[in-house]
Amino acid sequence: MIPVLIVITAVMAGWSLLAGRLEQLHVRAPLVLVLAGVATGLFTHSEIAVALNSKIALHVAEITLAVLLFVDATELRGGRLFGRDPGSAARLLLVALPLGLGATVLLAGVLLPELSAAVLLLIACVVTPTDFAPAESLVRDRRIPARVRNVLNVESGYNDGIVSPIFLFALVLAGSTTEKRTPSEALATTVPFAVKALVIGALIGALLAWLMNLAQRANLMSDQSRRIIGLVIPLLTYTSTVAVHGNGFVAAFVAGVAFRYVRRAGQRHGGGAPAGSDLQLVEDTSALMTMVMWFFFGNAVVLAFVVGFDWSVLLLCAAALTVLRIVPVFLALLGSRLGWRERLLIGALGPRGTTSIVFGLLAFNAIPDGPGANSALEATVLVVLGSLLLHGGGSMAIARLLRVKPRPRTFLAPGTEPAAETTPHHASSSAGAAVTPGAAGDVDPAAGTAEGGSLAARRPAADPPSE
Repeated sequence: MIPVLIVITAVMAGWSLLAGRLEQLHVRAPLVLVLAGVATGLFTHSEIAVALNSKIALHVAEITLAVLLFVDATELRGGRLFGRDPGSAARLLLVALPLGLGATVLLAGVLLPELSAAVLLLIACVVTPTDFAPAESLVRDRRIPARVRNVLNVESGYNDGIVSPIFLFALVLAGSTTEKRTPSEALATTVPFAVKALVIGALIGALLAWLMNLAQRANLMSDQSRRIIGLVIPLLTYTSTVAVHGNGFVAAFVAGVAFRYVRRAGQRHGGGAPAGSDLQLVEDTSALMTMVMWFFFGNAVVLAFVVGFDWSVLLLCAAALTVLRIVPVFLALLGSRLGWRERLLIGALGPRGTTSIVFGLLAFNAIPDGPGANSALEATVLVVLGSLLLHGGGSMAIARLLRVKPRPRTFLAPGTEPAAETTPHHASSSAGAAVTPGAAGDVDPAAGTAEGGSLAARRPAADPPSE
């Protein structure tokens, strides 16, 4: 394990020293860490399965997911639960996402009939959630309408939080050593887990945000202490919830939502520093943890190639990235304000990344050794590699093919400001760097958005108090 840590930290240090130059060449941290993981795996492939299937890897994946879910919940801007186009975002999350999960399970049942329904659901949870890590540049491309980027951003921020309780249910159903496996007993286990998570997450997130508002008005906190609390909240929420047998992932996500709402409400009434400065440390920490996940993904790539790929899993992942994504999105957005080209664009631009890696590693650890575990690992590797090719290299071609004419510019009343563009979720956490909030960026006058230089290394300034 020590040699692996040496490689990870050395590669991180090297990338950090050259990050500015590498990002100008479109070489992002995930790619560097994946290549390092592959190179390491080629020399230690006999130890990869043991490392990936260890308690250390399991706990790293769990903490990483909890922190990512918290960061997701706190990053959404615009003062609304579902962003600036809540109707379209709600359709994607509440209609398209369940349709996509269900369709993936059905197709997986046809292609992989030897696997249990629980394992099929686990694989669906791995290949369905979207994440911007493999295609960071697409949400900065002005050829893509601003509201399409906003809807994609909201979707990627919330879908892993919605999928996580389903994923936990499938884990219990797939065969834990301490829980029953029947659907009714698995549901009886996961429902109390979710209820505890909702209560604890909302309580800790809201309480600490309220206490921060009080302490800040009394000048009791320092800038450093605010950043430390921002990191402590998801860790405290996750560990406290797990200690009482709750779903720590859901709790971390709910804590982020509650923290953001109460903290911003206090700033509107009592002033204070931008909320973004509260989260700088937790974002940098999540970036570091996510880089470790991409390294382990490089190891997983080597292991998957050693074990060999099943054509059925390959076909399932290809469908998940295309038809099983596009058709549910298109159906869910029927009757919305979005035109047919915008609907297709949202469906086509659904990259997979960090969330799929974390879910895949958790599934690989939880499923007993055999075809189920191998299929979960193969699905993780294939869907992320496929997304890197389709959405990383091909996203601009998709945008050109489905180019949407920009809508007429809206002229604002004197004294008002255009709404700021949202930061793509997992942007900082997937690339391993963050910039001081409020850094200057290029302006898209037609869309009224502020877009900084490197998406992988920035977080926009906090929302103005007037929101």
